[in-house]
Amino acid sequence: MSIDEISKRKGHKDFVTVVCDIDRGDLVEVIDSHKQDKIVEVLEQQPLEVRKQVKEVSVDMWGGFPKVIEKVFPNAVVVIDRFHVMKAVNNDLNKIRKQSGIKVKNNKFILLKNGIDLSEEEQEKLELILEHSKRLRLAYELKESFRGIYESKLTVEEGKIKIESWMGKARKIYCDAITTIGNHIEDICNYFLSRTTSGVMEGINNKSKLIKRRAYGFVNFGNFRMRLLA
Repeated sequence: MSIDEISKRKGHKDFVTVVCDIDRGDLVEVIDSHKQDKIVEVLEQQPLEVRKQVKEVSVDMWGGFPKVIEKVFPNAVVVIDRFHVMKAVNNDLNKIRKQSGIKVKNNKFILLKNGIDLSEEEQEKLELILEHSKRLRLAYELKESFRGIYESKLTVEEGKIKIESWMGKARKIYCDAITTIGNHIEDICNYFLSRTTSGVMEGINNKSKLIKRRAYGFVNFGNFRMRLLA
């Protein structure tokens, strides 16, 4: 399963919680709240026998989700979505990029893009960018080595050792990201159980945003929920 939140209207901090079945690629519930108690109340309407079958729940790093999962899905482990973890690393890298004052065109796109996906021309531009700053070069290399951990076939224990080793090397560069990763290290490493991500949920969220945009937002939650589930 995956649990996430989206806003009912663009520009408003009026969130609803969405729940999807990753294996089937289906949206299964939309909850008119982002508060723990309400989410638990709605999800507990499903029979316990059904909820016991859930083995993993992929989420972002909002602190309320693990408590919800513990109450609702007694046999499930929390898996912090890898792309949210990489986002934390990329946010720190982007700060260093700004501090470096790089003028090369499209430098942000090239630095944040997966190194393995860079074209030959982009690789040449990357080298021009990294020549400007030793600190930026180190930050980029650390970003790529962190991504490489996720691409490796590891056990949970091996993944934790790799990530903790990376944190030791990156501590002076990725201060905020390391604090975030350290606070969620166990749930982050659960990714290596079966490499579960919230990719399916992101696709569903994109469709939901399209529905919302076409309707110019929804005032009535019931209508919003029915449209998304349909």
